[in-house]
Amino acid sequence: MTELVFLKLGGSVITDKETPFTAREDVVRRIAREVVQAMQACPTMRLVIGHGSGSFGHVVAHRYRTHEGWRDAKSWRGFAETAHAAAQLNRLVVGWLLDEGVAAVSFQPSASALCQEGKLCMMAVQPIERALDAGLTPVIYGDVALDAQRGFTIISTEHIFAYLAGLLHPVRIVLAGMVDGVYERDPMRDPSARRIAWITPAQWETVRTALGASHAVDVTGGMVSKVQIMVELVQAHPELQVRIVSGAIAGRVHNALLGTLTEGTRIDACAPAV
Repeated sequence: MTELVFLKLGGSVITDKETPFTAREDVVRRIAREVVQAMQACPTMRLVIGHGSGSFGHVVAHRYRTHEGWRDAKSWRGFAETAHAAAQLNRLVVGWLLDEGVAAVSFQPSASALCQEGKLCMMAVQPIERALDAGLTPVIYGDVALDAQRGFTIISTEHIFAYLAGLLHPVRIVLAGMVDGVYERDPMRDPSARRIAWITPAQWETVRTALGASHAVDVTGGMVSKVQIMVELVQAHPELQVRIVSGAIAGRVHNALLGTLTEGTRIDACAPAV
């Protein structure tokens, strides 16, 4: 029986988010090797990889305020340039994954996604299912999308994962960013910040106000938005496990994919029995 896992490579870890259009090839290649090793250790694992836009799409979207939707005559130009920037990074990532042995194939979200008031309501899933059945690894990414009310919007990888989860039913979602989990404050600015080991829907409102924002430009809402989406997801699918880890630390992604990780932050529907 196959085991489906979603893996997100955060823009903070695969790009230098403070230097426009700068990808971290060494990090992507090392994570790709961890993916190959994990899939060899668990031959029944199937994987959907997603990645953020980091210093590619986010920088352009911030310049044009693309996340606000249509505003003026320049808005559609911003939509097009943001799509182009996001796709540029995707081609790099897919190329490096292929080089390291991952049978990666790109799926452009904006080619089929439709939104209403910023919410993803439609996206082609059957091609992704067929690719998984064939043993391929679909790669999606944070992208622009047409919106019935706003003209267009931005959909994050987490939004796409949330949509796909209800249709593909993954057993686990791994979010690999720069920092090793969720912290009460930004650990990039405050090294003494405390890591939150476990988050459940019942305690979410308590910890939400303490969470730190992203360290650089992020038009998709930063850490609070990402955790909010995952909390809602485990509420809707209690069997789902979510792990937030550092993709910058060797071995974290490998262990998280296999479900053996003890570091990072867990997001589950219920706290463990004592």
